[in-house]
Amino acid sequence: MKVFQANKIRKLSLIVMSLLTICVTTFYYFSLNSTVAVSSAVVQPIRNGNRNTNKVALMFNCYENVEIVKQISDTLKEYGFHATFFLGGCFIDDNIELIKYLVEGGHELGNHGYFHKEHSKLSFSQNLLEIENCHNIVKAHTGIEMNLFAPPSGDYNKTTVEVCKKNGYKVILWSLDTIDWRDKSEKIVYNRATQKITGGDFVLMHPKLHTLKALPDILNFYLQKGLVVTTVSQCMENNGQS
Repeated sequence: MKVFQANKIRKLSLIVMSLLTICVTTFYYFSLNSTVAVSSAVVQPIRNGNRNTNKVALMFNCYENVEIVKQISDTLKEYGFHATFFLGGCFIDDNIELIKYLVEGGHELGNHGYFHKEHSKLSFSQNLLEIENCHNIVKAHTGIEMNLFAPPSGDYNKTTVEVCKKNGYKVILWSLDTIDWRDKSEKIVYNRATQKITGGDFVLMHPKLHTLKALPDILNFYLQKGLVVTTVSQCMENNGQS
């Protein structure tokens, strides 16, 4: 009888231990996944503006072609539109007059790093140096404190976002990419900038000749659709991101 009771107690103990193990494992699993979900939300860049408006933002990543950048600015001005120009530090360091030209055109200036590096491969201090060096050039010549960072090639990681957050920056990517740096075709650029366009889109472009040539047709298409081309910051207004 005593042996039977001992076996019964032992079995009950094993059952209790198994249940405790399951509970602990389940709690740990959901805690871990909850932490990952929060972490993932934190490191996500901003890819579009307010979807409840008719605003779209053209963003030009610039490391070359001063004259084309100016002509893009002039074309936008003819339509009464503004855009955001993400500037490479080493590029504008040699072309200071371009910064002032864009500011006079009413455009927004954004940070595109100094040397077009892969930011996911940089340390915290290296990320900071790339962003700060570009920031300081613009501030020294215009007094503007930029607060938008477009990582070169769209390459970033959690460290990049942390550096930006600690220095008052938002990380900006795109919702539509013309891929004009690769495909040298006015028609392709036009199609990619117009076919799926909707309010709140960030459209990525570069200062290429074929992009400049396609720009008037793109802007006319937007006008026909009742869309307003504006800056990234203005496109984010009232969306909890501006």
